[in-house]
Amino acid sequence: MIIDLPSTTTAQVNSKLVEVRETGGAVALGRVLTLVIVTDDSAKTEEAIQAANEASREHPCRVIVLARGARKAAARLDAQIRVGGDAGASDVIVLRLYGQLADQAASCVVPLLLPDAPVVAWWPSEAPDVPSEDSIGQLATRRITDSAAEKNPIKALEQRRKSYSDGDSDLAWTRLTNWRAQLAAALDLPPHEKVTAANVVGEADSPSSELLAGWFASRLNVPVGRAKATSGEGIVQVTLQRRSGAVDLVRPDAKTGTLTQPGQPDRRIALQRRSVRDCLAEELRRLDPDEIYKDALMAVPKVTKGRVAAPAAAKPAAKAKAPAKPKAAEPAAEAPAADAKPKRAASKKATAKADS
Repeated sequence: MIIDLPSTTTAQVNSKLVEVRETGGAVALGRVLTLVIVTDDSAKTEEAIQAANEASREHPCRVIVLARGARKAAARLDAQIRVGGDAGASDVIVLRLYGQLADQAASCVVPLLLPDAPVVAWWPSEAPDVPSEDSIGQLATRRITDSAAEKNPIKALEQRRKSYSDGDSDLAWTRLTNWRAQLAAALDLPPHEKVTAANVVGEADSPSSELLAGWFASRLNVPVGRAKATSGEGIVQVTLQRRSGAVDLVRPDAKTGTLTQPGQPDRRIALQRRSVRDCLAEELRRLDPDEIYKDALMAVPKVTKGRVAAPAAAKPAAKAKAPAKPKAAEPAAEAPAADAKPKRAASKKATAKADS
């Protein structure tokens, strides 16, 4: 059910929500959070609403969509309430702000927030330079951005790094969950050797490739390279060097990857690019700061542009020969007793005398 409220106020929207709840049942109860979507009023607004509806089946919530319209128009608030089949497992409130109201989004959101429920802010496309200082970001426990949806994804990721605050997150990081899981599982198989170098190959404007390389740099403490792919989408190849050989995960078609490592047969792995709905649902599972994302983001500057080679193993130093031990002196032969011969002669004389 969709209810349109043109040229309205937040008080009238609240009254209509109460009326819908009383006539249609407990529509707005049992919600675990409020998801605030901040976007411009365009065709992409419906895509964001659809993704939120799908994610709400796992996380029932109230979805408030702030669609900023023309700022040169007269100040006006057009609202729309969606419940039932048009809202997934949530109730959706779409607020289209025009004129001066487009810059006063927080004042329109506060009266519609669920009481005693956390607030999550999501910018599906362009996000403010410092999300934590934005009027909507200040209301939120978690702030979700998507650097891949920006005009310059790599520049946007660098801005996220400079402005990071606890509670910030990026869907470019969430898209790496399957990659990180497969690579970590590969290292759990024998031979259990230390990684000596890592290389990530991906599109030039892929923020996920940058974050994956940053994750290696923060966790493995080895040289990490980030090279540009000549074909393919997103991340194309990851190579982890070890003494016995490389662990290589290649995904040329953005759908299926091939994992190769010494002593193991080649394996084909489903690595299809994740949808916004899946990434959003994963982000809503936790409301505490993501420390692993923070470490990976801060380690991006440590990554070397281009491929890196494993450092050469140091040759062991030659062992010095121990000086030869002096041989023990042989014991001198025992000299015969001086009186041995005369005694024998005397005994012979005594025997001869007795015979005579």
